[in-house]
Amino acid sequence: MKTHTRSRRLCLAALLVSLMPWAATALAADGQDMRNVTNAFGDTHVPATPQRIVTLYQGATDSAVALGITPVGVVDSWLEKPMYRYLRDALNGVEHVGLETQPNLEKVAWLKPDLIVATRFRHERVRPLLEKIAPTVATDTVFDFKATLRLIAEATGREARARELLRNWDARVADFRQRIADTLGDAWPQKAAVVRFKSDHVRIYSTGFAGSILNELGFEQPSSLHDQDWGMKLTSEENIPVMNADVIFVLLEPNDPAIMRNYRHWTSHPLWKRLDAVQDDRVFEVDPVDWIMGGGILAANAMLDDLYAHYGLDGPGDPTTPAATCTEETSTKSRAHDEESSAC
Repeated sequence: MKTHTRSRRLCLAALLVSLMPWAATALAADGQDMRNVTNAFGDTHVPATPQRIVTLYQGATDSAVALGITPVGVVDSWLEKPMYRYLRDALNGVEHVGLETQPNLEKVAWLKPDLIVATRFRHERVRPLLEKIAPTVATDTVFDFKATLRLIAEATGREARARELLRNWDARVADFRQRIADTLGDAWPQKAAVVRFKSDHVRIYSTGFAGSILNELGFEQPSSLHDQDWGMKLTSEENIPVMNADVIFVLLEPNDPAIMRNYRHWTSHPLWKRLDAVQDDRVFEVDPVDWIMGGGILAANAMLDDLYAHYGLDGPGDPTTPAATCTEETSTKSRAHDEESSAC
């Protein structure tokens, strides 16, 4: 039944976009300047200054806001629906176009975007339909926040702002690495486990958004996770020793009673109490939105803020304030039609 519904929606979307002028053709006919952007979908011709942008994954939405862009359409968040709290002010009134894994193509088309930001990991199947709606650029994955930031910046002419954000990020990374090495001495580097409790199992991540950032900061992976692709799914408490590490970062959803029950069950087990991080009081509960869900430069800096706080380090201030200010300026205008702020 789900397959039939999905097929019917795709057919309706195809019919809809076939009745609309192709965005790229219309733009070219208007004589608007175009630029070529190399991305995971190949070489894409996009408007020199796109005004109506739709983002189809979380990291793209985060990155757009960081660059001072207010999209005309975004997908629903995974948690804190319909949108993560840290983005709500910037995205107040923006249209939602369904799920990241199944965007509503009819809604996307009716928004008449002049640029769509997608990811091959999620949207390869609907790529032909997206490209009929508007020029579409894509990243390979959903968690490489630097690649996402650079791609959106190139597609929108905001390369200078992206370079500024990445310079600030690199400075914070260098500062953190120096401070934590000075603080921990011979105990650095530490092996870090990122653990997410679900209602009926536990996941331990080795790659992805949090894993790549921890690696950049100088943390190491637990020995049990070497050659484990994304990580491991643990279904029995007998697997608790797999989580052994110098520090454990626990991703929780406190509003889900089933998850919290499972968390209490696992952490009351004798094997949990034998873990090095537990015995050294280095188990930190962290926000899954910042650590794995947000997927962009703003979430990455929030995750780094957590690490400064948990290790008691005095770090440089949040470098994303200029983008937030820029977003506030542009959000006071009509999100549908106004030109970008020159400050962005």
